Amino acid sequence: MKVVFFGTPDFAVLTLERLVNHPNVEVVAAVTQPDKRRERGNQLIPSAIKKLALNYNIPILQPARIKKDEASLTQLQEYGVDAFVVVAYGQILSQRILDMPKLGCINVHGSILPQYRGAAPIQWCLHNGEAETGITTMLMDAGMDTGAMLLKATTPISLLDNTQTLAERLALMGADLLIDTLFKLESGEIIATPQDNSEATYAPLIQKQDYSIDWSKSALQIHNQIRGFYPNCVTTFRQQPLKVTGTLPFTEINWSQLPKELQELENRVADLSTLTGKVGEVVSIIKGMGAVIQTGLGHLLLREVQPAGKRSQSGWDFVNGVRITVGELLGS
Repeated sequence: MKVVFFGTPDFAVLTLERLVNHPNVEVVAAVTQPDKRRERGNQLIPSAIKKLALNYNIPILQPARIKKDEASLTQLQEYGVDAFVVVAYGQILSQRILDMPKLGCINVHGSILPQYRGAAPIQWCLHNGEAETGITTMLMDAGMDTGAMLLKATTPISLLDNTQTLAERLALMGADLLIDTLFKLESGEIIATPQDNSEATYAPLIQKQDYSIDWSKSALQIHNQIRGFYPNCVTTFRQQPLKVTGTLPFTEINWSQLPKELQELENRVADLSTLTGKVGEVVSIIKGMGAVIQTGLGHLLLREVQPAGKRSQSGWDFVNGVRITVGELLGS
């Protein structure tokens, strides 16, 4: 089976690797976003997919706007492949492109469609506190993740999952599901199922304001925001920005599902529940763990933070490093 692969970030890497190493698949080209300039040094940085394609000597296309790039469109048509495989590419494909391959354009999407259509399904399902998510393969159409569904796989979400850990798991699932989808579609073993648009939800692009922590929200809401938008959520401490990258809310916890070192905190929760403070106030410091913050509802343990200009560190190292005391405030 001959395919062209469309993808850009790390999430797409495992799928491309699986295709390249499959004995019955030939990846004739990879299409990815143009190299981007980074602030430090202003150097052009290739995408994760471009780096991998270079390692395998796969021809690479990097049109700035693929729908308008006639040279790329002509080249894609001339490949005459069986399928276009699309995993987090980052551009919308025109109907002209969708009609090119024999089997169609097959997308690997990081949610259980029709839930969380859009650009950031993994982030928003965590933000919204979902207990389960998964991968859906679908035949692409001109809409935003509205195509007929092919196969699905699901996975539970744990309380300590964040965007990074969940994306790694879903990327592996997606790679497996894509191979299964391709050959079952070719053999006629899959019947594409239209999505029920009335059940659709959306996962829009994340905005800068989504990263700001509002300590008046509940501990669980803040925890879900921090792990959903990992590692970018930010507050202030002593008039300086502070990224919060790992937390534990002392509400709605199934302690048996947590790592052993955190299960020991269960005996402390009753005592902590008697503490009160202003929103954003440090109400306790747990030795070996970190600071406990009062939220609008419940308490939140800071397990991992990143002070401005420094590397990420444990909550306990942060307490010791800046000598946090009970009564100090986070946020404005």
